[in-house]
Amino acid sequence: MSTAMIWLLLFIVVALALLIAALTKTKFTVQKISIIGIMAALSFVAYEFFRIPNVLGTGSSFHLGNTFTALTALLLDGVSGGLAGAIGLALADIMAGDPGYAVTTFILKFIIGLVCGGVAHRVIHLRSFPTDSKLKYIGAVTVSAFSGLLVNVFTDPFIGYFRNRYIFGQPAEFVSVVTKIASGVTLVNSLLSTVCAVLLYLALRPALEKAHLLPKD
Repeated sequence: MSTAMIWLLLFIVVALALLIAALTKTKFTVQKISIIGIMAALSFVAYEFFRIPNVLGTGSSFHLGNTFTALTALLLDGVSGGLAGAIGLALADIMAGDPGYAVTTFILKFIIGLVCGGVAHRVIHLRSFPTDSKLKYIGAVTVSAFSGLLVNVFTDPFIGYFRNRYIFGQPAEFVSVVTKIASGVTLVNSLLSTVCAVLLYLALRPALEKAHLLPKD
């Protein structure tokens, strides 16, 4: 696939993400946009400087970038979390000269944010979840964070297979092997990112609430 077509796909993916934000009536205040920007930057830093790249020559990496996708979704909402992770990690791919990866990265991180936010705020209602039982509260935060990251264990290899096969044009047999390895790498990333997201959420939420930087509903 040509480079121009890849950039066009990335533009379409970004446009669809903004459409979803509009359809879900997500409100963007100056404070929220600032937090999304900070989290996107932290996603970029976590990926660029805290990772083991190109595991077994597959292009997959052990990294903590997904931490801030889940964290933003827990603190704000699913769309905001998805945008933070998608922008930060897609930018890392673009700067590495891999716009093909950026297309699928944007999709995958946006999905993580949507799922984490949906479970946290529509199923568990994390903002109003009672904190008198620390064990139950930590369990609720963990389930919320891991929900999207668990989905990513399946969507990452699935979408990655089609990227490698049809965007990069790699042989089917090679792509199958890469996909199996990527599944294991993604699982490890998801577990590590869940732990980090939960710890950061528990530490940051009280301070951000005190500063009136988090949504009320």
